[in-house]
Amino acid sequence: MARQHMRYITLPSGDDVPVFGQGTWFMGERGSDIQREVQTLRQGIERGLSLIDTAEMYADGGAERVVGAAIKGCRDDVFLVSKVLPGNASAQGTIAACEGSLKRLGTEYIDLYLLHWRGHIPLEETINAMEDLVEQGKIGQWGVSNFDVDDLEELLSIVDNEQIATNQVLYNLSRRGIEYDLLPWCRSNSMPVMAYSPIEQARLLEHPALVKVAKRHHATPAQIALAWVLRDHNIITIPKASSVEHMIENIGSLSIHLEHEDYVTLDAAFPPPSRKKPLEML
Repeated sequence: MARQHMRYITLPSGDDVPVFGQGTWFMGERGSDIQREVQTLRQGIERGLSLIDTAEMYADGGAERVVGAAIKGCRDDVFLVSKVLPGNASAQGTIAACEGSLKRLGTEYIDLYLLHWRGHIPLEETINAMEDLVEQGKIGQWGVSNFDVDDLEELLSIVDNEQIATNQVLYNLSRRGIEYDLLPWCRSNSMPVMAYSPIEQARLLEHPALVKVAKRHHATPAQIALAWVLRDHNIITIPKASSVEHMIENIGSLSIHLEHEDYVTLDAAFPPPSRKKPLEML
């Protein structure tokens, strides 16, 4: 069902990736959960959720190990995203961090490697290391995460926008600040946005407006929150599912089509920004 309804987005590299992926933040933290987490990711891959997002930071590499177990035997079916911490993003540090991630993931290459957020290391140094990794075949392409417009403009003073695969940022109904300037900027520069925490780590799910719209569609609040994020065709989202049942519920958002009345209800409860706001992070 998911494969039939899945939409895809084309990255600047020409790769088509699903607009709906699987996040792994908080995976790999408890040994008792690992088997369930691996099974959830594998079931997601089988249902067309082939984009998996992880990072060296998550559970100090534990999430990457979970992903490595999940993609064993089906690596070619997966578009794998991981991230380097800004403190590791020096010329040699980026290479070493990537090699550590590759080992934990049990793969020879990462499809998309992101700088997790801005740090003290000059962008040019990190970019040069990213380009070296591309040349070495250890990553397919690179991008950034948690970059605001001024960060992106600085980045474009160093490289062409075609070299930047995506900007991964916090975006959901309660975190709409990027709609004022960042989303339009990315759209005008042909840069897809990857939205993390699309249901605000479940804190949105009991909001009366979301519940009201969900009842209207015979859906769950999580499905409505995800459908709302995916209304923008320049956005990829990467919710984490804690179980196979949760993952299947999330997939149901792909077949929901919000109406004008729904947007009016949600905008009243979660107003769009009327001015520039600092980029939010979790």
